[in-house]
Amino acid sequence: MTAAAPAPPPLDAGLEQLLRRMRLPHMRRIAPEVIATAKAQRWDPAEILRALLAEEVAGRDKSSLATRRARAAFPTGKTFDAWDEHLSSVPAPTQSALRTLEWIGRHENLVVCGPSGTGKTFLLEALGQAAVQAGQHVAWFTLEQLGALIRRHRADDSVTKAIARILHADLVVVDDIGLLPVGPDAAEGLYRLVDAAYERRSVAVSSNLHPSGFDELMPKTLATATVDSAHAPRPPLPDQRQQRPPHPGPRRERSDPPESLTCHTGTSGGHHRADLMAITGQI
Repeated sequence: MTAAAPAPPPLDAGLEQLLRRMRLPHMRRIAPEVIATAKAQRWDPAEILRALLAEEVAGRDKSSLATRRARAAFPTGKTFDAWDEHLSSVPAPTQSALRTLEWIGRHENLVVCGPSGTGKTFLLEALGQAAVQAGQHVAWFTLEQLGALIRRHRADDSVTKAIARILHADLVVVDDIGLLPVGPDAAEGLYRLVDAAYERRSVAVSSNLHPSGFDELMPKTLATATVDSAHAPRPPLPDQRQQRPPHPGPRRERSDPPESLTCHTGTSGGHHRADLMAITGQI
């Protein structure tokens, strides 16, 4: 058996105190080993500094990733590592386009709809995990959680502030719309969220219904308000989207799905056949 390497000598108390004051915990942890190695191998001073800073940056990145993942409150922790694109009815090119996450940068929305068991939640969670891995912030909700949030903040009239805090995330996910009856609070939460996120943040939802049928879930007064606000003109924003030329094709009704990244396909092989559709755009 080979003898274990001797532990490096501890840091000088003054140096350790400086690292604590500068809040460099990862550098402080690795510094004794780096200093001992540098002495033994006669490192250049720049190499010592590079090794210490690299360790601090890597440690902070890892800590930030863990914090973003915890705040996202994903339901299961599934990622694309367990995803088999060949078993999904979403075409591979569409999956690839979604996984670039460029639609989040463009503040576009995503709707994944299809029957239960077709992988809607799995796909959204894997996309959310990829966004977190890429340094973005994600918030995950069910409709019931949105309803509870509305009730909790209605008492002190802070609903608007609560929605604004949610929109600190780059991507907000609302899972399983239409699976259960929608109460007034949940419907109001969804409406407020989508309205506040318009062209500012991306909202991704999963549902067993097509988006054109969402108004059937809502209380009649809110459904009417949603239709009215959908047809109301929006003030122009000074961004690049306002400079896009008009689409040369025929005008689409608002109830039609957006043209970008739309697919209607079915699973095959030994699995049950089911349609799954992914849509991105300004819903």
